[in-house]
Amino acid sequence: MTSDDGSENKLIAERRRKLDQLRETGNAFPNDFRRDAIAGALHAAYDAHTAETLTEESVRVAVAGRMLAKRVMGKSSFIKLQDRSGEIQLFARQDTLGQDVYASFKKWDVGDIVGASGTLMRTKTGELSVAVDELKLLVKSLRPLPEKWHGIADQELKLRQRYLDLIVSETTRDVFAKRSELTQFIRRYLDSLDFVEVETPMMHPIPGGAIARPFETFHHALDKTLFLRIAPELYLKRLVVGGMERVYELNRAFRNEGLSTRHNPEFTILEIYQAYAGYEDLMDLTENLLREAARTISDSTTIEYQGEPIDLDSPFARLPFEHSLLNAYPALNQDGIRDAGRLASVCKDNGIELPETAGPGKMQFELFEKRVETSLRAPTFVTQYPAEVSPLARRNDEDPWLTDRFELFVAGREMANGFSELNDPEDQAERFRAQLHAMEEGDDEAMRFDEDYITALEYGLPPTAGLGIGIDRLAMLLTDSASIRDVLLFPQLK
Repeated sequence: MTSDDGSENKLIAERRRKLDQLRETGNAFPNDFRRDAIAGALHAAYDAHTAETLTEESVRVAVAGRMLAKRVMGKSSFIKLQDRSGEIQLFARQDTLGQDVYASFKKWDVGDIVGASGTLMRTKTGELSVAVDELKLLVKSLRPLPEKWHGIADQELKLRQRYLDLIVSETTRDVFAKRSELTQFIRRYLDSLDFVEVETPMMHPIPGGAIARPFETFHHALDKTLFLRIAPELYLKRLVVGGMERVYELNRAFRNEGLSTRHNPEFTILEIYQAYAGYEDLMDLTENLLREAARTISDSTTIEYQGEPIDLDSPFARLPFEHSLLNAYPALNQDGIRDAGRLASVCKDNGIELPETAGPGKMQFELFEKRVETSLRAPTFVTQYPAEVSPLARRNDEDPWLTDRFELFVAGREMANGFSELNDPEDQAERFRAQLHAMEEGDDEAMRFDEDYITALEYGLPPTAGLGIGIDRLAMLLTDSASIRDVLLFPQLK
């Protein structure tokens, strides 16, 4: 045990003794105090009032929260109280509270949760405060709050004990307030366009809707294996078949993949499906949604991400997928852009290991991820992906080797993926069979064959476009957060 550990254990033991004393004198965890005001609202309403005005108005309030600091100066003390909206100062005097209450208060610890009633005042330094005439200990904190918040070890503590991070870090609280504001905005935005929010199953009999390795679980009553969903796509498109022409879901998805600054096994995804629309319509919707989200969250359409200015106001660039490869790899040319031999050679030269089942489209995609993706700093729609890596997207009318698909990249990271939906049931069945073949050859991320989804398509899916946006990555962008763990309250950790 280190000396620091020993000191902390002594502090905890002392606080436990104080709790034992509270138990002996009555209810140690009372729930009979009711506040009627919070710090943020009080500052908003009364910060402009002078000391004289506050005295004249005699505004009485009841506040409650965590005691972050206390300064005892004989028979008077100052307390910094924090609630969900911010902080406010309490001014406590022995003459007002009485000798017994004031003596008890002096034994309370930073971190304790207290309730206080009194009138608003302004101190000699001009700070808005509550002159308390009632002070009550509501919860005894048994562990001391951290004093320092820097360094690698503390970064680990912040993630594993997020509640501590939230107590001491205003920056962290602001990030999650903005994340909440973001999801509220998205719902308002889509509702205004006559989309309907729906909920689809989290447990699927067949994993589908994306190319990813699923998590498995077992349902004992049904005696069958189920899969945590990797995407809600196939269920949402069933709803469009059923006549729900504009639907969206904002919810969790799960992918059995590695951890990184951009990946967490469970994440929040927004998926949108609009009948009688194409992928270009949803590019327009995506661009406007991001622009208005930035305006709502950041009060500006020009933001900064990790020291890099990002202009969300100017029209987003649109770059065909194969053009991006020709720009990035001089060894390719227009004649060889789909040639398996030429692509395999370029992949080898760039240290890319290919699965045996990889065709030209898969090779192109690997080259794109290797060099192109991170180079796309300004908001850029990359369009027309190969059908081989787009098993649910509609083929392009002029060039069926490609699909009517886009991905949006900002600051070198994928933010959105959308396409005109494949609504030809026979083409979809053939692509599912190709995915099954890839699985048999060892691709554990390939899709299964979903017979019920094919049946739904056979009833007729209207011409439809779909879109998926990773909410965690969008929150990272709009809060200038370097890692996905910074925008997840409880990220998965090793």
